[in-house]
Amino acid sequence: MNSSRRIWIKNPLATLDSECAGGVVIEGQTIVAVLASGTSPVQPVDEVFDAREHVLLPGLINSHHHFYQTLTRAFPQALNKSLFSWLKSLYPVWAKLGEEMIEVSTQVALAELLLSGCTTASDHHYLFPQGLENAIDIQMAQAEKLGVRVHLTRGSMSLGEEDGGLPPQSTVQSEEAILDDCERLISQYHQSEAGAMSRVALAPCSPFSVSESLMRASAELAQKYDVRLHTHLAETHDETAFCIKMFGLRPLDYLEKVGWLTDRVWLAHGIHFNDNEVRRLGAAGTGICHCPSSNMLLASGLCPTLDLEAAGSPVGLGVDGSASNDGSNMIQEVRQAFLLGRLKYDASEITHQKVLSWATEGSARCLGRDDLGSLKVGQQADIALFKLDELRFAGAGDPLAALVLCGAHQADRVMVAGRWRVIDGAIVDYDIAQLIQRQKALARKLAAN
Repeated sequence: MNSSRRIWIKNPLATLDSECAGGVVIEGQTIVAVLASGTSPVQPVDEVFDAREHVLLPGLINSHHHFYQTLTRAFPQALNKSLFSWLKSLYPVWAKLGEEMIEVSTQVALAELLLSGCTTASDHHYLFPQGLENAIDIQMAQAEKLGVRVHLTRGSMSLGEEDGGLPPQSTVQSEEAILDDCERLISQYHQSEAGAMSRVALAPCSPFSVSESLMRASAELAQKYDVRLHTHLAETHDETAFCIKMFGLRPLDYLEKVGWLTDRVWLAHGIHFNDNEVRRLGAAGTGICHCPSSNMLLASGLCPTLDLEAAGSPVGLGVDGSASNDGSNMIQEVRQAFLLGRLKYDASEITHQKVLSWATEGSARCLGRDDLGSLKVGQQADIALFKLDELRFAGAGDPLAALVLCGAHQADRVMVAGRWRVIDGAIVDYDIAQLIQRQKALARKLAAN
């Protein structure tokens, strides 16, 4: 789209925000007008997209994932296990990842996300075995090809089995190598301006795979370069027991000790916090990415989403790794969050609007973005449009609620930064069939190693 062209996405069937019932006007990569029902743009437009059959949403934002895990979906040795035993069965497999595997698995994850209405994705890559030191560079190149906005986190593991950690020694790096690469990646890829297509965050993997000194050093580096911090925390009771044994502290107390209880941080999972810890997280403004499918598959527990939100923590949504979800579908994850939330809270509190807000504004806040997540003037033109013409929607009353309750799984159109990236349910200029064949071959190769 030419930067001077103006496009009106006109009169959608339904929206998340009633203020844009008449649609939105986009110029370049920005929303420049929001129209009430029955109104038209004040200034002329170059193109009109009639959205009368579409539900209009802000682009969905995935705030936690592991792209490489698309290579180990439904992996036989990892079935029917909880987190620690699941990880131990998969670490030796993941230790054999190669460059082409990172390239293709990243494409698979981003393509699946894009087709599900996701326009911004955060990935937590923490495996850098010998020969795979440029994994983040490979991911950045694939995101640029697909035109998806990314927050890639430079993950790390420094505490191997020999030092009391969980991962095998072949997957850990020295702290010096980790921190040097963090600085390199920030310098090369982090865009701090509004509308940024790529940002970098620092993400030591978890309390059971990194040293206390690396946690502190990462926090200092993030402060120096004004980037965000991310890690897994309070995912399982095993993790709590590990922290008490290793550090003499519960996970959140350990987090505070190493300088991470701040509004620069967002955490994946956040299940096993007590009431006092929820209050402390909220007071600090620390974000939580809720990962319902992964939490259910690994039998980890239920995140106290509404309590965290009420305390002041931003709550976002993530599909998490495809090996603990076996999918990278963001609109389906919204439905999972809705259903799982109903098990914990009152039906009047967990609404379809609430879970959609986690997948949009909530995730944007977790990532530190105020230019994404809503359909407002000045926001980035990241948009997902869903049709309700499948059998699953037949007879549905409320179109917006139907997306969640009836189980939408694919967007009809997706725009990122003002560019159509999905049209008629297909990624523009992209060979999905070839990608599937490459992925299958690489998955077989990885399993056979």
